[in-house]
Amino acid sequence: MVGQTMVRQVVALGGGGFGEGVDADRGLEDTLLGLTGRDEPRVCFVPTASGDADAYVEKVGDALVGRARFSVLRLFAREVVDLDAFLAEQDLVYVGGGSTVNLLAVWRAHGLDAALRRAYERGVVMSGVSAGANCWFERCTTDSWRVGNADGLRDGLGWLSGGFCPHYRSEPARRPQLHGLVTSGFGETYAVDDGCALHLVDEQLVGPLASRPDARAVLVRRGEDGEVVEDRL
Repeated sequence: MVGQTMVRQVVALGGGGFGEGVDADRGLEDTLLGLTGRDEPRVCFVPTASGDADAYVEKVGDALVGRARFSVLRLFAREVVDLDAFLAEQDLVYVGGGSTVNLLAVWRAHGLDAALRRAYERGVVMSGVSAGANCWFERCTTDSWRVGNADGLRDGLGWLSGGFCPHYRSEPARRPQLHGLVTSGFGETYAVDDGCALHLVDEQLVGPLASRPDARAVLVRRGEDGEVVEDRL
């Protein structure tokens, strides 16, 4: 099993996932749960980016009924004292969407970033959607400062090299603004549609996972002539 072999895994979703109610995403969700190697995995939902919104927690919990043993790690009204002990009991951590900037600040204030890293090294699968996918990379695009925009953030956890851009073709601002960032030297960035995810093992890309027929992931980079290039994964 994952915990025994200590394989380090991250699954970064561009959009969709648990609690969004998209039937097509069921296959992607089941694949994610299957990475734990357990029939009924222990899944911890971390809703920091949404301010621990109760409605979001309820939706994700409902989506996992009969599929996993569900728990929640709240930090705004924190109840868990020993983060390491709590995370050691999990098979999968799923981080919800919202504000990437706020997520990173709150995690660092509570020391959750370091605790998650220790759990990751022990083989707990790390995953998340939107902000919950951005956080693992060195860089990302985020609308944390301006709703509807895709500003560049260079202060991610940095477990994974490069950049990440969620909602690539579902939110109008994402693609043109990422192209502008890359042209200006932002660096190579994975751009991922809703209903698609990147699976990385030991910090290396294994490949994209997609649950919707038109969903895709690309690597956006600056070509030798200065033009933006999209390499489909």
